[in-house]
Amino acid sequence: MFCFARRNLRQSRIALSKIPNNPASTSPGIITSKTSGDISSVFPSLSGSSPEPLPPRFATVKKGLIHGHEAQVRDSWKRLLHALKKRREEIKTKGSNIVPEINFWNLNDVEKRTEFRDALHQTGVGVIRGVVEGKEALGWKELVKRYIASNPGVKGFPPNNPAVYELYWSPSQILARAHPNVLRAQCFLMSHWHSALGSSDTKHFISTSHPLSYADRLRIRQPGDASFALGPHVDGGSCERWEPSGYGLGGVYNCIFEGNWEKYTPWEMTCRIPVKSDLYNGPGGCSMYRMFQGWVAMSEIGRGHGHLKVCPMIKEATAYMLLRPFFAPSRTPDDPQYLDVANWTLEDPVSPSLQGAVPSNGQELNAELHPHLALDDTMVHVPEVRPGDYVAWHCDSIHAVDSIHTGASDSSVLYIPACPLTEANAEYLARQRETFAEGIPAPDFPSGEGESQYRGRLTPEYVMKNISLQAQRAMGLAAFDVRQHELFERERDTLQTANQILGFGKA
Repeated sequence: MFCFARRNLRQSRIALSKIPNNPASTSPGIITSKTSGDISSVFPSLSGSSPEPLPPRFATVKKGLIHGHEAQVRDSWKRLLHALKKRREEIKTKGSNIVPEINFWNLNDVEKRTEFRDALHQTGVGVIRGVVEGKEALGWKELVKRYIASNPGVKGFPPNNPAVYELYWSPSQILARAHPNVLRAQCFLMSHWHSALGSSDTKHFISTSHPLSYADRLRIRQPGDASFALGPHVDGGSCERWEPSGYGLGGVYNCIFEGNWEKYTPWEMTCRIPVKSDLYNGPGGCSMYRMFQGWVAMSEIGRGHGHLKVCPMIKEATAYMLLRPFFAPSRTPDDPQYLDVANWTLEDPVSPSLQGAVPSNGQELNAELHPHLALDDTMVHVPEVRPGDYVAWHCDSIHAVDSIHTGASDSSVLYIPACPLTEANAEYLARQRETFAEGIPAPDFPSGEGESQYRGRLTPEYVMKNISLQAQRAMGLAAFDVRQHELFERERDTLQTANQILGFGKA
């Protein structure tokens, strides 16, 4: 079931007194402020810092993850390396054509939807064409430029000539997150996840037909830029993927750690509901459940022009990233047999290393630490995009950007992920609503004064007077409608719980 936006502005003109203050009680353990910084604070490769070795406790964590399954994990590693070899050849043959595309006006076409879904499940990435009219998307870019020009000193990375701006509440970002087609595209994308519990199960609260707005940054990268050279990485935490108090809370990767990576499904949604993906309160660590990372293009972006690159084998790449820390080679990298299956055995003794994972930072990958992924060959460009196209990738997908922007014009996007409605996400939304009202960075991001004194910043008051009711709900500014007849009982309970968290009570 897809959600369709309502543009009835008369319906959306709810009294501002309807926006409640956040309830006094919040979930324990939630930290509401982070250190200042920018996107380089999240990735050692951007900041140039040298991470400290992980503490010994991570060796204990690793031992516990595969305890009693050592033989199965060893055998599964062998199968995985063979599978990776096959997938690498497929990716080298297909290149960017392996990434599925669908036109926005074909989202209701069953045949085209099914074709897109099947490829998406294999690759973890997809492009929805024409979600927003090109003229409107280009208008957003010009509006952003005026916003920046009106507020000297806007922070970003790199500091002297920003490509990624520390902006969250500009008019363009608010309008894009509220756009009915963007909301519908998010519903469509999230419909490709499934629950192993069944639609009537009430153990976990989640709805994929009520997307939530997540305030993220924007990018306007100029030709010739080589500073924003963000290499292969995975968002949503790093060490947390191995920790029992992180992704282990939902047993997300249990099949992999038990030696049955083939049974792992990246698209089961309920196991991720209890996950804590930001255990270290890092500046940029994501605490919200994002099914997809994504952005809406505000320019044409082609291969080599500051474009997105992805590793389009979501299942195999995730399994390899998670199992790599358990294995060590006997031969050196310059040996012709270095990548051979026989050269890799379970670590003994077990080290604390989690290749590329650093507490409070993003998970980074490279050819030295993850040689079997052959990232030079398997990181492919997303097909060329035009203004208004929406690119989305699974929250575990390995992705990167061109190290140098070799194009002739800017490479510009608005980062807009797809987030389902869950209890924890509603709690985050309540805190984000406060930062929106104050004009400071969203809770997941580096703290500071932000846009609180900026000219031209949009506010919740503007949204309540001018933007659709569906968008208001996505931003936590209006109560969800629990009286919809087509709701499953679990989904109805989810909406009611969210309303209470957001301070609306029973609606």
